[in-house]
Amino acid sequence: MKVRDVMTRDVACVDVNDNVERAAQLMNEYNVGSVPVCENGKVVGIITDRDITLRSVAKGAESCSQTVREIMSSNPVCGSPDQDVHDAARIMSERQIRRLPIVENGRLVGMISLGDIAVEPTLKDNAEEALKSISEPCSPNM
Repeated sequence: MKVRDVMTRDVACVDVNDNVERAAQLMNEYNVGSVPVCENGKVVGIITDRDITLRSVAKGAESCSQTVREIMSSNPVCGSPDQDVHDAARIMSERQIRRLPIVENGRLVGMISLGDIAVEPTLKDNAEEALKSISEPCSPNM
């Protein structure tokens, strides 16, 4: 099964110069925990609800004046719509990520999440294995 068969196609994204408040509003509107960050149509980062909490709110920043570029995770791992879903799940597991932007010809065309994989009966084991690896604790930065 290919990623294009299970990915979400209607994906909201923000521009690197949008403010953090806009990213949070999109997450609320789409009921998602992360949004790809684009610049000139190309995915250059990803911003998560956790990024907003730890890199903005916890530091007392003003979400309406802080740009997405300031707190996003740069150079995200991306997948391809023609990629096998098992490979996408393996990448998510290895990189400990729950969502993978899907890019074709340099442009964002979708997003695949553990949830997309888990609801497919034949792929349930892949989602389970990926979640185990993603949930493993990392050593803290001290």
